[in-house]
Amino acid sequence: MTRVRRGYTARRRRTKMRLFASSFRGAHSRLTRTTTQQKMRALVSAHRDRGRQKRDFRRLWITRINAVTRENGVSYSYSILIHNLYKRQLLLNRKIPAQIAILNKNFLYRISEEILK
Repeated sequence: MTRVRRGYTARRRRTKMRLFASSFRGAHSRLTRTTTQQKMRALVSAHRDRGRQKRDFRRLWITRINAVTRENGVSYSYSILIHNLYKRQLLLNRKIPAQIAILNKNFLYRISEEILK
């Protein structure tokens, strides 16, 4: 089998890798083998953390809504509020009530009072 001169192809592939890893520190941005390992690790972390980010934001929103509903001196909690929302078929995701809870607590209180009536 004849020898293949891989100069151009290999250099182009390594350059692409180096551009991806240019922000890494030390050998992780300079050595080819280490760079490929770090790229794979970075992509795995990015894929995993996209799911984790959704989970964390949902937890944050739930915590904010629960804090405001309990703060107003009302005898019910987050779970009862969400249950009543579903009973009334007001399908809101958790993000919107959480933003309302931050910007205007009284408005969220009025919404919850209307739902209970």
